[in-house]
Amino acid sequence: MSTVLHLDASARPGRSDQRPHGSHTRRLSARFVDRWRALRPQDEVIYRDLGAEPPPPVTGDWIHAAFTPAERRQPWMHQALALSDQLVDELLRADLIVVGLPMYNFGPPAGFKAYIDNIVRVGRTFGFDRQRTGDPYWPLLAGAGKRLVLLGSRGDHGYGPGQRLASMNHVEPSVRTAFAYIGITEVHGTAVEYDEFGDHRLQQSLLAAEARVDALAGQLAGATAAAVNPPAAETVV
Repeated sequence: MSTVLHLDASARPGRSDQRPHGSHTRRLSARFVDRWRALRPQDEVIYRDLGAEPPPPVTGDWIHAAFTPAERRQPWMHQALALSDQLVDELLRADLIVVGLPMYNFGPPAGFKAYIDNIVRVGRTFGFDRQRTGDPYWPLLAGAGKRLVLLGSRGDHGYGPGQRLASMNHVEPSVRTAFAYIGITEVHGTAVEYDEFGDHRLQQSLLAAEARVDALAGQLAGATAAAVNPPAAETVV
């Protein structure tokens, strides 16, 4: 059995296929998880709505607590890190992280940035040692086999690699960097574009993104099944 961590970051409630002005990213992430459940009904799904209930931003007290060794933390420090510990625990349990992640003003929503700041934790998801030869930082989740799926939406078009607005896309590149820093480097995804246009191009983009979601769910679910249940070794007589 695998565990899927399903995160939504859109401030828009509801899905665009169910209500006017609903979220495209909620639509895509729900579709992915629905397809996954159909293919792997035994798997656990953890859901967190970061759009409706964003984590608080990191504060000075949070930093003080996080960089204090656990055995020396005072009660207020444990309280300051309580939600962060819960978010990290969910991430550690997950084999697959599926994120509905819209672009807001060329970057991720503030709630998702706060999520990243809460899970990039010294001693829990990355290591740090001033005396270490070479790089004093290292990822603690490297080699754990975790995979990340980013399902986005954008008002304009042409934000993909090599396209007209690629240099202005600080969503997927920044998220990939943060997750790679803690050791999660296998990233997949797709995005809807033309949202601000609202015409046939948006509809075509939605259909293409849904087809990509279906293919990704099948591909990754199949890879998971193969890893959990490898074919029996052939016996040569």
